[in-house]
Amino acid sequence: MPLPGWRRPVRRGLRVLGRALAGAGVIVLAPVLALATLAGLSTVAASPTVLLGAALAAFAAILFLGLLLLLPRPAARLPRWSRALAILGVESVVVWQVATATLHPLDPAAAPAPVAGQRTWTLPTGSTLAYVAAVPKRPRAVPPVVFLHGGPGLSDLGGDARFFGALAAEGHAVYVYDQLGAGRSARLPDPRGYGLNRDVEDLEAIRAHLKAERLVLVGHSSGARLAAGYLARHPERVAKLVLSSPADLAPAPAGVTLARLDLARDRDLALTLLHPRVLAAYTLARVNPATAHAVVGDRELDTRFAGYPRLLAPPRRCASAGRTAARDASVGAYATLADRPTPAWVRQGITGKAVPVLVIKGACDHQSWSSATGYLHALARARLVYLPGAGHDAYRDQPAAYLAAVRAFLADRPLRDYTGDQPPPGYQGPP
Repeated sequence: MPLPGWRRPVRRGLRVLGRALAGAGVIVLAPVLALATLAGLSTVAASPTVLLGAALAAFAAILFLGLLLLLPRPAARLPRWSRALAILGVESVVVWQVATATLHPLDPAAAPAPVAGQRTWTLPTGSTLAYVAAVPKRPRAVPPVVFLHGGPGLSDLGGDARFFGALAAEGHAVYVYDQLGAGRSARLPDPRGYGLNRDVEDLEAIRAHLKAERLVLVGHSSGARLAAGYLARHPERVAKLVLSSPADLAPAPAGVTLARLDLARDRDLALTLLHPRVLAAYTLARVNPATAHAVVGDRELDTRFAGYPRLLAPPRRCASAGRTAARDASVGAYATLADRPTPAWVRQGITGKAVPVLVIKGACDHQSWSSATGYLHALARARLVYLPGAGHDAYRDQPAAYLAAVRAFLADRPLRDYTGDQPPPGYQGPP
C-alpha cells in the first residue's frame, strides 16, 4: 500500500538527517582516531615523519567517510560529480590546514632571561640547575633553607627568590632553584628521565655541594612530595619541613589534564593547548615520551604551555586570592607531562618521622583538604596553619601572615595551629 504523500518527504528528511548526524559524528571522531593511530604506531615506529604522516592519512580517510555521509546525493537536476567535487574541495582545505599546523614547527621562544643573582649548579647527577641564593649578612649556625617549587615543572625563580630570600634576615642562607626540566634549568632529551627519584638525587647533591649537615625544606604544591621523598630517603638530613598547599601523597595520575579548560573563559588558551602539534606531543608523551620529544622540542612546547598555570585556578576563589595569574611563571612542558606517580615508599618512609613539620593551607586552595591532613596523619610532629583568604599560592595571597608563620616555626615560637580534622567554616576548596 503506497504511503500518503506527506509521509514520503518526512521519511526522506529523516534519512537525510540521520546520515548528516552520522557524518558529523564520524567527522568529530576523525582527530580522535588520528591520535589513536599516532599512539599505536609509536610503539613500533619512531620516525616523526612516518608517525605524523600515518596520523594525517588516518585523519583524511575518516574525514572523507564523514563527508560522504554528511553531504547527501545531489538532486536529479544536478550532475553527480558535483557532490564529489564538493567533498574533495572540503577535504582538501581541511586536510591542508591540519597538515600545515601539524607538520610546521612553531618558532620556539627564546630561553627565559636570567633573573637577578642567577647562578648555576652542575651536579654529579648530570643535572644543570639554575638557582638564586640569599646569603645573610650575619650568618648563624642554622641549616640553610631550600625552596622546592611545584607544578611539577612550574617555576618562578625571580619571584620566589625575592619572597623567600626574606628569611635570610633570620640568619638562614636561602636557596631557590629550578628543578630539572623546569624554568631556567637544563632539559633532558628523554622525558622518561624526569621524576621523583631524579629530583631527590639532585636535592641530595645540592646538600652535599652546600656542605650542609641538614636542610630546612619549603615544598610548595608538588614540591611537598619532593620534600617528603627526600625525608623518606634521607631523614637524618632534614632539620624542618614547611609544606605549603601540599599536593596529595597518594599516587598521582600521569601528566597534565585538559579537563579544566573553559572554552568561554580561556578561548586563546584552549586554541593553544588543542593545537594539533600539542595534541600530538601530549598523546605521544603517554606512550613514547622520547618520540614525543623528537616530534615537538622543548622550547616549542614550553611556549605552547605558557598559559597552563591558568588551568590551575580553582573554580571558586577568595576575594584576595587573585595574584596567581600575575606570577612570572615558566613552564617546563615535558617535566609537567612526565609520568610522575608518587611511589609507595614515600608515605612508608615518612610515617612516624619526628621531624618538625609546618603545613600551610589556604581557604581557596585547589588541592584537597585531605591532601593536607594526609601529611598531618603521617608525620608525628606536623602542625597546620590555616590562612583565610588565601588560595593555592598562599605566600602570594597572604604574604605577611605566611611569612610570620614560617618565621615563628623556624624560631620555635608559638603558632596558632588549626587542630580540627574537618575544614573550618569558610573553606572553599575540595574536601
